[in-house]
Amino acid sequence: MTLDRARELILEQLQFRSGYNRNSVRMILAEVQKLHGQGAVDQLIRELELEQRFDLKPGSDFSGLR
Repeated sequence: MTLDRARELILEQLQFRSGYNRNSVRMILAEVQKLHGQGAVDQLIRELELEQRFDLKPGSDFSGLR
């Protein structure tokens, strides 16, 4: 998955504004972490304001999600 595709998928999830979408975003971030590393995850969290929207903090480890 490219970072652009991950960003696209996360933006779709943000449109629904539901707590269930937090889990979908976490799974997307897990895939990003696996393929692109923690820096890419932190960048998406900051860029898309995921800390404010879903309480997902930069530096969080999503590798346990699969």
